Amino acid sequence: MPSPPPPGAAVKVCFITVGATASFHLLLQSVLEDEFLLALERLDFTHLLVQYGKDGQSLWEAFQSRCPPGSAGRHGLEIDGFDFNQAGLDAEMRLTRASPSEGQTGGLIISHAGSGSILGALRLGVPLVVVPNPTLKDNHQEELAQELQTQGYVVASDYRGIASALDRAEALRTQMLTWPPVRGVSQRRQRTLGDVMSDELGFLD
Repeated sequence: MPSPPPPGAAVKVCFITVGATASFHLLLQSVLEDEFLLALERLDFTHLLVQYGKDGQSLWEAFQSRCPPGSAGRHGLEIDGFDFNQAGLDAEMRLTRASPSEGQTGGLIISHAGSGSILGALRLGVPLVVVPNPTLKDNHQEELAQELQTQGYVVASDYRGIASALDRAEALRTQMLTWPPVRGVSQRRQRTLGDVMSDELGFLD
């Protein structure tokens, strides 16, 4: 969990979840690379919290050895991680919400394209970057991510472009002030989040 900020400082949290049931080493590797950490520093993030999931322990420990707390490789970020939370991720996701009384400015969430994680993040009203897991077979993660982005709800990103997706997420933060989002390409009837999820996954009929 993010530590209390120094007097006069603000906390800005990036929370990443790779999911609990499938490995997503590609995303985990990407968010622990120098390019991504530098991008967080540039955008004034102070904390990175990573749910590294199934089979992610070795990658997490390798990062800890390479960039121990206080080292230059962390670029001034407080970086914490955990494998799984049986109680769910609501508490961790809420750390990304702005809370002036607690010294927190608005952060963001980066998630694998699991429907449960997406819905949980969207309920909080913070920018969400959705990253499909290309190692999964016979799934609709890519289609879901792209459709949600088209509708203006999220930023969809390949794991290889996760650093550049941060700027798009900051732009989404500004757009969210005018929600519900507007379908800009075709100007067809605005589809609700329920419409999108139902069409792509078929479970909200």
